[in-house]
Amino acid sequence: MAKRIGIFVAWPYANGDLHLGHVAGVYLPADIFARYHRLRGNQVLMVSGSDAHGTPITVAADREGVSPEEIFRRYHHRFLETYRRLGISFDLFTHTHTENHVAVSQDIFRTLNERGYLFTRTQTQFYCEYDRRFLPDRYVEGTCPYCGYPNARGDQCDNCGRTLDATELIDPRCRLCGRMPVLRETEHFFFDLPAFSDQLLEYIERQAHWRPNVQNFVRNFIQEGLKPRPVSRDLDWGVPIPVPGYEHKVMYVWFEAVIGYLSASIEWARHHGDGESWEAWWRDPSARGYYFIGKDNIPFHALIWPAELMGYDRSLNLPYDIPASEFLNLEGQQFSTSRNWAVWVPDFLDRYAPDPLRDYLTSIAPETRDSEFTWHGFVERNNNELLATWGNLVNRVVSFAYRNFDGRVPEPGQLSERDRNLLDQIGQGFAAVGALYERVELKAAQREAMALAREVNRYLDEKAPWFQIRENREAAATTIFVALRAIDSLKLLLSPVLPFSSEQVHHFLGYESPLFGEQVIEPGTATGGHEVLTYRPAASEGEDRWKPSELEPGRTLRQPVVLYQKLDESVVEEERQRLLVQVRG
Repeated sequence: MAKRIGIFVAWPYANGDLHLGHVAGVYLPADIFARYHRLRGNQVLMVSGSDAHGTPITVAADREGVSPEEIFRRYHHRFLETYRRLGISFDLFTHTHTENHVAVSQDIFRTLNERGYLFTRTQTQFYCEYDRRFLPDRYVEGTCPYCGYPNARGDQCDNCGRTLDATELIDPRCRLCGRMPVLRETEHFFFDLPAFSDQLLEYIERQAHWRPNVQNFVRNFIQEGLKPRPVSRDLDWGVPIPVPGYEHKVMYVWFEAVIGYLSASIEWARHHGDGESWEAWWRDPSARGYYFIGKDNIPFHALIWPAELMGYDRSLNLPYDIPASEFLNLEGQQFSTSRNWAVWVPDFLDRYAPDPLRDYLTSIAPETRDSEFTWHGFVERNNNELLATWGNLVNRVVSFAYRNFDGRVPEPGQLSERDRNLLDQIGQGFAAVGALYERVELKAAQREAMALAREVNRYLDEKAPWFQIRENREAAATTIFVALRAIDSLKLLLSPVLPFSSEQVHHFLGYESPLFGEQVIEPGTATGGHEVLTYRPAASEGEDRWKPSELEPGRTLRQPVVLYQKLDESVVEEERQRLLVQVRG
């Protein structure tokens, strides 16, 4: 029976391009998981969008002297193009500056306030007398009290990584004018998170399937004592507080952005002509919601968002799983957008194909511990694993069949025990690899599938059909038939990770309908004023296609082309130098 799988993906700040750390930790794992479930015939809803209201957007706008809306729309469009090029198959990628999102966010805020889960409290905050404004944390800079770094932000020190409160900074200064701000009192709304402590702890203890790093972190967080969280800010950019007298304040982005999972689901339903269809993923107890985030977002998704749902509408499903990733580092250092120590995805895709990147990032996925991207590792993985193990296997078998058997799948003779054992082993891989995808152990799933590809290479080395055909054409035909069936199966096992090249293999083997649907950027005229990325399913989606090949003799093949390009070792030093030049500006 088909399952309903909700895939809710972290909302990136629309203030700059995506880098490889974002992709490895959040967007690629979500897409692999979604593609697997689509192959299983499950009903998938994968949504996210650009976070238009975070202070990083207003900081970038002030720096450039333009409006926050201009900044977020610029990068929102670039996000859409990047996801499409990389094959991140959102059913809907929208943003938080839509009328729909504002309405849903305000309804949740209003309901929580009416039920007594919000209250007002006076708070001390930095105020710039020159700019005549209260300063959010990111608008305050100063010296880090822990490591002495002179350019620490009011929320975090980029040098030592410590989370900070702006009032902790030594010699604080306004980021806009450079003057020293003063402390003033201001009134804000707070979310009574402690009111949900017992319910949250009970909820967390039921999640035995969560990754230990997530469950342990959240359990400790609760046991140390939850504190009320501010939910409003003194800004003029964001979702206005829907309470008379407070219209000049907006919702704190941490409170508002998580609401986007619900508002985007509602927008998706309306976009597809059935305004209530979102409820199948949010109210049906059998539906499962998976939240793909980085580890820095665990408290917001495992505590605050569930508490918001508990206080707003108890019929809505809480997160079923939160497979939070650790961090990806780059050439021995943490990714840093402020220092430009990053590999930007649009830039990467201008020079390399998407599947080798997807393959390498999956192989080093920071699922349970921090990992590292190196250019040497990328080149080595491309040449010695992806190309040597899988690409060459496809090319030599399909090319041999195309040349020697009139462009068709050959008619086999009697299958030997060795032939049957190989096909049985590949067939059993569907259960083993599928179970790993189900548990969001994507690196292990990829490793298992590639191990099966190596088994097929060993089989071919033993059989050597290029020699068999000289003496026994039927034996060569049998070997190639078995290898083609194995490749047809492996194409499916690897396709969640390698969708572009798997579609090519699917095409080589004579299939007409695609494995997956297509991603389309829809202009604002089609969606009520804003661009979105949507996914148009393939005709075969809805069927369970996760099964061993039944490739039949006589099927017409198509002439193959090379799947992957070998990379020269010189790429490593070229890219390292590019990175250093980028940092120097």
